[in-house]
Amino acid sequence: MYQFSYADIQTDSIADAKDRERQLLSRSIDMLLSARQHGNESREAVDALLFMNRVWSTLMEDLASPDNGLPKELRANLISIGLWLMREAEEVRHGRSDNFDGLIEVSQIIRDGIK
Repeated sequence: MYQFSYADIQTDSIADAKDRERQLLSRSIDMLLSARQHGNESREAVDALLFMNRVWSTLMEDLASPDNGLPKELRANLISIGLWLMREAEEVRHGRSDNFDGLIEVSQIIRDGIK
């Protein structure tokens, strides 16, 4: 029979959570890449922007939680980035911007920074 320490299980859970975050951000990036190819008014754009907003809403909710283990300053910075992404996505959705490149680049930086 296997015995695991609480610390081992907690470490695995954190690693699993980070992997899920990377996967969600990768999926969002893939959708944004497709949206960029199809244009602002495409179904791909609507789906990509909606998905990205859901991902960042969830991430920001977690970052705002006092139970989040990241340093407070880092959490605040990530929330600010999430708010920018959501505002920029709204500009794209309304046709006032076509800044898919910015959304993709910032998302890639965040995804690649998750360790």
